[in-house]
Amino acid sequence: MDPVIVVGAGPVGLALALALAAQGVPSVVLDESSGKDEPRPARTVVLRPDTAALVERLGCATVHDEGARWTGWRTMRRKQDVRQLPLGDHGTSAPLHIPQHALTRGLRDALARHRLIRLVTDSRLDSLEQDPSGVGVHTRGPGATWWRGSYLVGCDGARSTVRKLLGIRFPGRTAVERHAVAALRTELPWPDEALLHRQPPWHTGGDEVTARPLPDGVWRLDWLLPPRGELVTPDALVARIRDTLAGWCGTTPPYELLDTGVYTLHHRLARRWRVDRAFLAGDAAHLLGALGTQGLDEGLRDVDNLAWKLAQCWHHGPSTTLLDSYQAERRGAVAARLRAADQSLPILRSNSGLRMYLPGAARGHDAMLTDGHLGQGPLGAPPVYRHSPLTPEHAPSRAPLDTEAGAPVEDARVTAPDGTTARLRDRLGRGQLLVVLVAPGTGVWDRRHWVSAGVMPRLAAAVGALPVRAELLVTESYPGASAHTVLLVRPDGHLVAAFTGVRPTELYAAADTVRGGAPSAVRSDRTADIN
Repeated sequence: MDPVIVVGAGPVGLALALALAAQGVPSVVLDESSGKDEPRPARTVVLRPDTAALVERLGCATVHDEGARWTGWRTMRRKQDVRQLPLGDHGTSAPLHIPQHALTRGLRDALARHRLIRLVTDSRLDSLEQDPSGVGVHTRGPGATWWRGSYLVGCDGARSTVRKLLGIRFPGRTAVERHAVAALRTELPWPDEALLHRQPPWHTGGDEVTARPLPDGVWRLDWLLPPRGELVTPDALVARIRDTLAGWCGTTPPYELLDTGVYTLHHRLARRWRVDRAFLAGDAAHLLGALGTQGLDEGLRDVDNLAWKLAQCWHHGPSTTLLDSYQAERRGAVAARLRAADQSLPILRSNSGLRMYLPGAARGHDAMLTDGHLGQGPLGAPPVYRHSPLTPEHAPSRAPLDTEAGAPVEDARVTAPDGTTARLRDRLGRGQLLVVLVAPGTGVWDRRHWVSAGVMPRLAAAVGALPVRAELLVTESYPGASAHTVLLVRPDGHLVAAFTGVRPTELYAAADTVRGGAPSAVRSDRTADIN
């Protein structure tokens, strides 16, 4: 089999190549740049717990060395604190804040350790051809050549050449939000806490300022600007910095300015994410970022969703249902995120004074913005694939759980039959389903007693007979589950189904559905016309 061709060597393209390699699939990454990233301290990304866990599983060491997890989230309005939310060990899961160039470097370093990945720099795509068994592309540059792949994924950003060559439209809204940004080293009154300050009382504060910490005393500050306002001059930006620091600290503290910028955020969604054997992911497929939502988060979720499906088809033969499910699940999830942001923007950004007189309105608006920044609610929570084509039919033996089918599973502690223990999240991304038995007491029993006792032998036999590779795990408890509940989990961590007891026939049917049915013969999988 030919490798998967990944076009683009940003964080999404690099993560996809690593995720494929973890599942035994070779890839060629075509990078139009020289492979050297210019450090930009003001260009940072915020990763939610699920996407941060993904890049850690892929071997990106910089998330520990150069990323910061906030200890709290603080909301201010005018001159008052209105909310303090603990994060991490004492509250809501903490996001990971890291410079984008550091994340990219860490992924490149991890990529260099994989023999299944070939990174080719100075290679710009200029043509693309498909046939029933693969994809051919031509690149120009010092080593201009033709490349042959089994599949192709365009991770080449907002101006995607892949998307243009496929003729896919990219409609949406321009300049949804504008922000002036500065990265600086200083001391603020809230070490390790992130801050959202709405309607600050000083003249240059604008409607909203955020301050988000990084390691080594560095902060990223963002000021919301009018969508089509005047240019922000260097002098005006320095005035904003000094006034903001003085407003928070009483007087302007010493600071070292590291980087500045003005970022314009757009909302766009590609009409199609798959054409035959070619796919779009990341900014090539969607742009978002208003109200604290994170575009890279969604790009990494694209990776997690697509990698195991390509690996399944690469190893065992194509399934139209499985490949089509990528667009159905991911485009649907991003579209819902964009709708939530577009519905919230007129409320949160309205200049009408009426909303300030509505009881509880300001507090509700603060909560909506907090959700976007912390990865909660419609603006930020991980997606639930409720209407996926990979959802099995409902069976009478389904067990009730606090996790609904299609949602990400909780990160429970699990034990493998060989006695090793880990977090459930650590077993993801290996191209196999997970079958998890809820068995209270296994944590204190000796392994030789429970591995051959009760329902375990029958469940082990059922797992061995599944139509796809699966790993059997045991956990002491799972939220909402009773003893002997059996969970079937996808390789990307989303729940397929839960059963009361060992149900080999239903377990087999659910596993067959989630793989998209039996692989089809190699043929053209052309989807509907592009329009």
